[in-house]
Amino acid sequence: PVKLYHILEPDQVFIDLDVNPATGLSTSEAERRLALHGTNEMRGGGRPSAFKILLRQLANLMTLILIAAIVVAFVIKDWIEAGVLIGVIAFNTAVGFLQEFKAEKTMDSLRKMSSPTSRVLRNGHQVVVPTMDLVPGDILFLESGDVIGADCRLFEVFNFDTDEALLTGETLPISKEVAAFTDPELPLGDRINLSFASTTVTKGRGKAVVYATGMSSEVGKIAKKLMDTEKNRMTPLQRGLHKMSWVLLAIASASVLIVFGANKFKVNSDVLLYAIGLAIATIPEGLIAVVTLTMSVGVSSLAKKRALVRQLVALENLGSVTNICSDKTGTLTQSKMVLVRAWLPEEGVLRVAGLGFEPVGAVTMTRQAKLNEAPQVNFDEGEKSKLLDDAVETVTVDSTTISPNVRRLAEAAALCNMSEIKSDEATGEWFGIGDPTEIALQVFATKLSMGKPVLTSDAHQWSVTSEFPFDSGIKRMSVVAVNKLTGEKVLFLKGATERVVPCCTGRQDGEYTTAVESDDLQAFLDPRIQEMARDGLRVLSFAYRHLTEAESLIDLNKVDREGVELNMTFLGLVGIYDPPRPESLPSVMECYRAGIQVTMLTGDHPATAAAIARQVGILQPEEDSQGDSHYVTLGQPVMTAREFDAL
Repeated sequence: PVKLYHILEPDQVFIDLDVNPATGLSTSEAERRLALHGTNEMRGGGRPSAFKILLRQLANLMTLILIAAIVVAFVIKDWIEAGVLIGVIAFNTAVGFLQEFKAEKTMDSLRKMSSPTSRVLRNGHQVVVPTMDLVPGDILFLESGDVIGADCRLFEVFNFDTDEALLTGETLPISKEVAAFTDPELPLGDRINLSFASTTVTKGRGKAVVYATGMSSEVGKIAKKLMDTEKNRMTPLQRGLHKMSWVLLAIASASVLIVFGANKFKVNSDVLLYAIGLAIATIPEGLIAVVTLTMSVGVSSLAKKRALVRQLVALENLGSVTNICSDKTGTLTQSKMVLVRAWLPEEGVLRVAGLGFEPVGAVTMTRQAKLNEAPQVNFDEGEKSKLLDDAVETVTVDSTTISPNVRRLAEAAALCNMSEIKSDEATGEWFGIGDPTEIALQVFATKLSMGKPVLTSDAHQWSVTSEFPFDSGIKRMSVVAVNKLTGEKVLFLKGATERVVPCCTGRQDGEYTTAVESDDLQAFLDPRIQEMARDGLRVLSFAYRHLTEAESLIDLNKVDREGVELNMTFLGLVGIYDPPRPESLPSVMECYRAGIQVTMLTGDHPATAAAIARQVGILQPEEDSQGDSHYVTLGQPVMTAREFDAL
């Protein structure tokens, strides 16, 4: 049975792999395991063999029939026919050979780009060994920039992120942790206590113990599956040509028998010449040249789009595709988050204009107008509804109209944030540094003239004194900010709503703070969250509280965050939009016109995923219509990773 190391604690992993994390493997034990498990490399690749590639061009029935026809043409001294056939075979073989040999050489160069060495613990000392010599049980030392040499279980991490786009398609770095999980069916991308071969460390450092190498690694399993399934399979076009070759061979043989029969099987040189000429005429010698030439044009077209084709027949396989499964974030979308909406209890909805990193765009507040002083008049239901609609007002939010709660939300977005936005001095183009979600929050605050540089300037004098960084396990982050002008000391908290709400005991309702239980608060927020999710927005929550006098006297960096992130006041929700790539909709439509079903794979909220799927054309309105339901059930066009793995 396959060992599931993500559900084992580090100590259990050490016992299972029989290794001491303090000393690592001995040299003799590493050599024994290398002999047992083999070298840590992909099998079946090897260097490109010119002879094998040449043989592959000739090893098909149609070519063999043409070679036989050449022999017959020489026998009957039909030099012109023999010359034409030789030219056709030579052209077909040369084109196919050159294309595939060039691709194999390129693949060989790519294979050599993998990490050549790794730092491991052997005999109690840190040493550098060739990555191909890694074995299960090796203790790996990892730091920013390293290419991970084998699948491993992390047991010590410090702000450790890896880029797993090569394996999972996830465009953003994945924050890793050590704690074991309980779900044995957890999707590969969610097993964040593991790191995988060929992925790259983007930040931090860590230690891990190797549990799988070579073809046993996740990348190796993919390579093995591809080799096992494709090695002896013919493409539909190959099968068609193969069948046609047998039919043509039968027709040629029948033609010879008919000629012989017409002459009562009195075969002389003239009859034989006529029979063989008729047989050769049934063979379409130009067909394989046309097929190869067409494939070559396809290879050239794909090469201009930076796609590498190893074998010409792979193009025909590509043309036979019936289903395409695509990740959402960064593939169908731009992975350029932008905050487009916010909501504050008793205040209304903030709408934020502008896309991208440039902090330009109007911020407007939509809210119910105050009708307290309206005369007491009796209206029927229709008039009352119209009156309420007319009572909705939209106000542009600026320095003169901003409310205290919107100001507090902007302060939280800017200060509880590690990102920066800058303008390129040469081009004037704005760009972000940091996490895309935090960049979106920083842009929002800057549109209100309350970005972090402004708040920390001499005019406002805010400074961040303590930070509890974002943790993927609890999905929230908080900072303590101090205002030297007012003496205010505030704890700002942001994160996933389901992780922020349990920290709250109050809700900011306009000018007042209302005491509320976390379950009641969650029920109060759910309709707004669903509404934002249906519009394709990723929802974050914000909360705050003032520090107590006792907390002001201690260094909160040395206090457990669970003792600080409590008794918070819920402030509001923000909706962050990841706009689809401009080319996504035309590409999906082109797939549908070609008869290809496109499926979106996502880990997001179902309603969020469905909204993006509608925008890129994957999901049609009638496919996700749920009447008055506040949620969307994922169907065939949109699937979670767990649903896809279950297929």
